[in-house]
Amino acid sequence: MKKVLFSLIVGIAFIACNNTDETAQVQTAAPAAPGHLTSIEWVDSARNLGKINEGQELQIAYKFKNTGSHPLVIQSVEPGCGCTVAEYPKHPIAPGEEAVITGAFDSRGRTRLQYKEILVRMNTEPSGVHKLSFSDDVTPTQR
Repeated sequence: MKKVLFSLIVGIAFIACNNTDETAQVQTAAPAAPGHLTSIEWVDSARNLGKINEGQELQIAYKFKNTGSHPLVIQSVEPGCGCTVAEYPKHPIAPGEEAVITGAFDSRGRTRLQYKEILVRMNTEPSGVHKLSFSDDVTPTQR
């Protein structure tokens, strides 16, 4: 009886976890249609912005090119924290076309070495998830 009860509880927990994961996945990224994957070339996906002063706001651009034969569709762009925001093209990027994802970093309240990431989900192969990153060294203001 204990084994049956344990199996039932584990089964219910497994189903509940799977439903939560599927819901989250649908909300963050719609899957690309099979056979419509493309490829991408980043000019630079990791940047070192050097030294900045605390309170300074930075703008950063990540340029890319659709090097495949199908339109590139950005499904989601997710900054790693609240001090970073990102903008991206909402329209499909045609084969051979270049585009830019921009990020903004607010260094208020941030000091010393900073490393930030932006995850981009798109219909690319071999992976549909790309990591954009930047680092900087924030000099504290004199108080």
